[in-house]
Amino acid sequence: MNITDSLLSGSWLWIADILYLCALMFALWRSPWQVIVNNRGLQHLFCGATVLLLLMWSMRAGISPGLSIHFLGVTALTLILGWDLAILSGSLVLLGMTLMGKESWQGFAVNGLCLVVIPAFLTYWIHRLVDKKLPKNFFIYLFICGFMGAGVVIAVSGVAVSTILWLDGVYPWSKIQHEYINYLPLIMFPEGLMNGILMTGIMVFYPDWIRTFNARLYIDEQ
Repeated sequence: MNITDSLLSGSWLWIADILYLCALMFALWRSPWQVIVNNRGLQHLFCGATVLLLLMWSMRAGISPGLSIHFLGVTALTLILGWDLAILSGSLVLLGMTLMGKESWQGFAVNGLCLVVIPAFLTYWIHRLVDKKLPKNFFIYLFICGFMGAGVVIAVSGVAVSTILWLDGVYPWSKIQHEYINYLPLIMFPEGLMNGILMTGIMVFYPDWIRTFNARLYIDEQ
């Protein structure tokens, strides 16, 4: 989903601006800049992931403004880069989409919160929970963090935007449910599958690319 021009009132936009700016500043502060500067491979990975996500977000479908559907991909992005770099990468993607005219400047912060910040933090929380509570197992990490986590993340992201549109009186809940909520289960599985396949390929061939995955713990000690 995405917020286009003139959909929301000023109060929602101000709240979103403050929350998104705080999250962005926190991500900038927590990002490993010294590692990024000295690691050309990480720079290429960051740029490549950002371009791939931009292409993914360019493919969308929908009927009414704000009720479009597209793959999110932030779960894999967060697992690979970490939540801080994922927020920065997702923000660059959102900036690119806005410059291309596919997103609105007015709804930039709301889109940033619902499409980038909330998915990144939720993915981080799911990973932390799995890491603390469950055994260090390759398939547990892949299935819960990658596959199931991606499905949950896109559902929460969609419900967040839907709730904002409903509370602000943009659309009645019946319209939102008919044009978007009813289709969420249909997009949850493809989103999980896409993120799961992507994570599987990288974990098998380039496990060092994944910031949240320790091959020594999840593979070597099994």
